[in-house]
Amino acid sequence: MEPNKFPDCGFARIPQILSVIPISKSSWWRGVAEGKYPQPVKLSERTTAWRVEDIRKLIDELGKGSING
Repeated sequence: MEPNKFPDCGFARIPQILSVIPISKSSWWRGVAEGKYPQPVKLSERTTAWRVEDIRKLIDELGKGSING
């Protein structure tokens, strides 16, 4: 999925996020734990997602090189 095909608002789950940010699932979770990536939202006991607005902002920051990795 391309970033411009992401919806403008709503929620994204890990497979959607990792389709536009090419890292492993474990690297994603490590970045979340370290505060490098946005914090998730628990939609239910077994459903975790991220605000699309937060992911779009992250993609912009990564594109500008403003996140240290």
